[in-house]
Amino acid sequence: MDLSLLFPLLILLLFIPIFLSGRKQRRLQKEMQELQTALEPGDVVMTTSGLRATVVDASYEDTIDLEIAEGVVTTWVRAAVREKVAVPAEDATPAIDTDDAPALDAPAALTELAPSLDPAPSMDKAAPSLEKAAPSLEKDDTTNGSTPRS
Repeated sequence: MDLSLLFPLLILLLFIPIFLSGRKQRRLQKEMQELQTALEPGDVVMTTSGLRATVVDASYEDTIDLEIAEGVVTTWVRAAVREKVAVPAEDATPAIDTDDAPALDAPAALTELAPSLDPAPSMDKAAPSLEKAAPSLEKDDTTNGSTPRS
């Protein structure tokens, strides 16, 4: 086989993946720009730094006002918005009715869960065993108050 035909084929095989990845990057960049220009007040977004916030004002061309906490509004560059977060509908979460729930008596529940546990030992019973375990120190006026153990 002639090497003059192999070289153009090799070049073509190297440039096809580069061309395809460039198209994919341009498509992703276009989608990101469309998302950032379509933001409206009330949208919940995630910034590139991981901050979750609500859009308050999107009337400026390059910046956007985000509410990061109740009453705390900050101004960000639109390019800092990474994605729009889907907020679950309020009616989709089941409401917890506390009136129907049975009252739980904490001491009774603990005794039901762990009836075999012994109560904590009192300090009066533990004190004699501590005295036997630690030898008494004798006072000596020449040192710092204690003598070395023999």
